[in-house]
Amino acid sequence: MKTIATMAGALALLLPTLANAAPKLEGAIGDHAVLQRGRPIIVTGRAAPGEKVMVNLAGRSATGQADREGRFRIALPPLSAGGPHQMLVDAPSGRTFVDDLLIGDVFLCSGQSNMELSTEQSQNSFQIWGATDPQMRLMTVAKRLAEAPLDQFNVPPAWTAATPETIAKFSAVCFYAGQDLRRTAKVPVGLIHSSWGGSRISAWMAPEGLRAGGLEMEAKALELHARDAAGAEAMVARQWETWWREQSGLAGADQPWRGEHPTWSPVPAIGYFGRWGQPAMANYLGMLWFEKTVDLTPAQAAQGAILSLGLVDDADRTWVNGKAVGGSSIGAPRRYRLAPGTLVAGRNLISINDDNVYADGGLAGPAQLMRLQFDDGTSVPLDTGWRYALAGRPKTNAPRAPWDDINGAGVLYNAMISPLGPVGLAGAIWYQGESDTGLPGYQRRLAAMMADWRRQFETPALPFAIVQLSAYGAGMTKPGESGWAEVRDAQRRAAQADGHAAAVVTLDLGDPYDIHPGEKQEVGRRTADALRVLAYGEAVSPGPRIATAQRAPDGSIVLTFAGASGDLVVRSADTAIGFELCAADGGCRYAPGRVAGDKVTLQGDGGPVGRVRYGWADSPAVNLFDRAGRAVGSFEIQLP
Repeated sequence: MKTIATMAGALALLLPTLANAAPKLEGAIGDHAVLQRGRPIIVTGRAAPGEKVMVNLAGRSATGQADREGRFRIALPPLSAGGPHQMLVDAPSGRTFVDDLLIGDVFLCSGQSNMELSTEQSQNSFQIWGATDPQMRLMTVAKRLAEAPLDQFNVPPAWTAATPETIAKFSAVCFYAGQDLRRTAKVPVGLIHSSWGGSRISAWMAPEGLRAGGLEMEAKALELHARDAAGAEAMVARQWETWWREQSGLAGADQPWRGEHPTWSPVPAIGYFGRWGQPAMANYLGMLWFEKTVDLTPAQAAQGAILSLGLVDDADRTWVNGKAVGGSSIGAPRRYRLAPGTLVAGRNLISINDDNVYADGGLAGPAQLMRLQFDDGTSVPLDTGWRYALAGRPKTNAPRAPWDDINGAGVLYNAMISPLGPVGLAGAIWYQGESDTGLPGYQRRLAAMMADWRRQFETPALPFAIVQLSAYGAGMTKPGESGWAEVRDAQRRAAQADGHAAAVVTLDLGDPYDIHPGEKQEVGRRTADALRVLAYGEAVSPGPRIATAQRAPDGSIVLTFAGASGDLVVRSADTAIGFELCAADGGCRYAPGRVAGDKVTLQGDGGPVGRVRYGWADSPAVNLFDRAGRAVGSFEIQLP
């Protein structure tokens, strides 16, 4: 953007002041942006309080007035696809120009690491060098956290045209979906990428959605944290401790944070436990307890202090003398403030729960950072004398503090979605769920998040393409429970109940050894097809999905599928595999499927059947597709 002063007089002296006073835009409008065609273009920003502001774009003008705080909102009439155009924002205090604007279709892409994965990191990345497209514009929202919704970015949005250099660093799924849509829509396309690897869906929800999504306690704690950090920390700690006692189902004492654990072993060295040289720890995923005692003099104990622990991977919850002092999953050294009265003369107990959910874990150090630093400047080292105890894999994921970065509640929405303002969108692409595995209620949270975003972007029927979790992890040799399948099914159910959303199946594109499968180009193509149906009303097959399940007179179960391109087909066999017959509230057993047209028949085996599951594993072996090569995704359906 460029600003030009309009006042006369001593221009050389006044120009810096006028440039600062000229209207400043908020939201996603910036040089080289794409603005949504066919709907009012909302321009928001700040000017001098009370002054009139005029906006002109492509021969259309609208005026408004800044309020007492200097904020203005002006709606331009809808425009057809085209450009480039220049926008003028004019006020008595100055002028602001926005250059090289295109009118077309805008899509918001968000989620965790599989959305964040860049095009240069995905398969077929060599194609980047032939993908220059001046009619496609890219914008990536910088990573940031906030405890309350923000109305503007710290740094104005930076839009760029699609070139090999800009495409390479951009989200692969987002780019490939946009590229495929450009092929048929024939209009400029703008892609906004706002994601953060490892994030839970709760972090992307607005305050209203947190309450609607069953996270009212988290919303209250986040509000409390802004005015009483210690009180909020105590509230979250009580929630965590209750979870441990009532939900973890792990062996051991009720309160390990008070040293009540029967089997402690010495920590061989500060550093990731997978590198201790102990076979049992090489690939350990789960929780550990760490503890250490430190003796203090009365003078030391009387002071406040900083407990510095270095990096704890992945997430910690920390106590001193049984009192919660902090917890985080952020990838940075832990430093917790201890108020006077926390420490005691003599023996003090430091307890840490370390929740390792992926790859390396433990007290990663470095050791020289681990110390207790008192308010008088003296310190006691904490790099030796630690003990540990294994706590196993909990049945459900541990609760996190709402202000905790990617695992918190609302902190990413507040900083990375809210500042976009009421930007016009043609649709949204959501690729997330891995970090919510093991947390019940994903369908409810997803529905609440979609409602949040539709409310902000003032589009009640905003289309959502929900990319389902791909296959990852060990295969199953017998029926069992699967957190990944549960999330896939929740994504399917949320899309089906919504009416303006679609679940994009990627089960067959996964990699059991890589949580970030590389075939993002095909994911983008499938996502584009879903948006062709939702956003453009095209008659495109979205892929086969379960529709009904009925009992036949002979005791067999007949499943009917919708959305397939042609008939259903099986690969490398005469029957479909991956189906399970399950009691209404009991165990399951595998059942082969006989495929004919849009139906699959499962022969009854004489056992009780109240529901049917398919692809119910983190990384299932399945072979049911339609003629276009689209896979059937994981599902569970009840029988009437």
